[in-house]
Amino acid sequence: MTERTDAFPSAADQRALGVEARTRVPVSDHAGWLPATDRPDPVAVLAEQNLTREQDLVPVRHGRMMASPFTFYRGAAAIMAADLAPTPTAGLQVQLCGDAHLSNFGLFGSPERRLVFDLNDFDETLPGPFEYDVKRMAASFTIAARNNGFTKKQTRELTAASVRAYREAMDSFARMSTMELWYAHLAEADIRTQLEATRAGTGDKHPKNNKKEKKEKSPRKPTAGEKAMSKAHTRDSLQALSKLGERVDGRYRIVSQPPVVIPARDLAHQGGVTETEVENVVREQFQQYRATLQDDRRRLLERFQVVDAARKVVGVGSVGTRAYIALLQGPGEDDVLFLQVKEAGRSVLENHLPHSAYMNAGERVVQGQRMMQAVSDIYLGWTIGAQTDRHFYWRQLRDMKASAEIEVMAPDGLVFYAGLCGWTLARAHARSGQPAAIAEYLGQKTGFDDAITDFSQRYADQNDQDYQAFTTAISTGQLPAVEGV
Repeated sequence: MTERTDAFPSAADQRALGVEARTRVPVSDHAGWLPATDRPDPVAVLAEQNLTREQDLVPVRHGRMMASPFTFYRGAAAIMAADLAPTPTAGLQVQLCGDAHLSNFGLFGSPERRLVFDLNDFDETLPGPFEYDVKRMAASFTIAARNNGFTKKQTRELTAASVRAYREAMDSFARMSTMELWYAHLAEADIRTQLEATRAGTGDKHPKNNKKEKKEKSPRKPTAGEKAMSKAHTRDSLQALSKLGERVDGRYRIVSQPPVVIPARDLAHQGGVTETEVENVVREQFQQYRATLQDDRRRLLERFQVVDAARKVVGVGSVGTRAYIALLQGPGEDDVLFLQVKEAGRSVLENHLPHSAYMNAGERVVQGQRMMQAVSDIYLGWTIGAQTDRHFYWRQLRDMKASAEIEVMAPDGLVFYAGLCGWTLARAHARSGQPAAIAEYLGQKTGFDDAITDFSQRYADQNDQDYQAFTTAISTGQLPAVEGV
């Protein structure tokens, strides 16, 4: 038998690579970050992004970002991508999320209709150094903690907890077999078990032993996390229909809620084209999208027909990119399906890393998502838009999706959440990278945790300065903004 020359490195070879990387770039090198002397103007970076966005939504984007330094950070992935480019890296490549801040993790439904926790935003995904995602995630915890009014000690401990969870999880993934790693995921039952263990660990450690003094226990109130998981089970297309749809002349259509939701019939009037022309474009796009799916899923979609579509504003950083929803009707009266169609441009990392191997940016997003997630939406697909220089990806809308309410979380809750995010990011990186090499580089001690925590504190300071420059640009009229939308 001919020996393969392209075999994946053995665990021993990976660990040797990790040792070499640690010698060449000590983990302590990640501390002491300072902005580059030729650092781009953050306001200019955002303004350049706005050039390709829908101009009537640019003020909405700015309005959402100006709510706090935390919301600003959510929309500032392009700024941080430029800041990360000159930072030291170990040379260990993975599939990056590209925007791994803590609000881009969450719950959603697996194809088996089980609730899982995973990364859920891949607009910026691209292969690159694993440190980029770790720094983006860790800094987001520092900024969120400051936004929530945590003490300096609580903020440091929270940030370090997210990095420690990543490091320890990577070590465990490095010891797994290939298939164990591939199937690893964080399910609802796992989260509930961890929540129970956390509650038990923080309960009364000195219970009274006198039985006469014991009182009957009242029913335990569910935690915010448990409430979020229960609510996620109700978020499906029928629930979306109750919020976004109406029945007119015996058929469903999307309700107009400008500027957040504008149905195709209204967009047609604004754009100087007929409603029929818009409908034809939607049908053509739908056919192209179906062709990117597996055969069984394509056949499944043949049972539905598109009955309406609308532009729908989503997120913070994504506002202004073209985003739509499509309402599909199946054979039954209440047999409905909502799909989301989001524009995919160049990753913000492509200004600093090799360009994507995929010519279609929508395919870049879809394939990156499939690589990083343990399970993915069965309806993931992509198209080239009616304007051939624009690309889109398709997925289900509100498919049992739920996100943590970061701004109201207490320190203990955010520490728990940091553990989930760190574990999840490590698993996503381990699927595409060399887990034993990364684990060896990270080591068993807290040196990497400490260095990234230091980086995060420094970057949070810079984010505060960028936020002030941003809000000043708005107050002076340099940038338009509309709040509360």
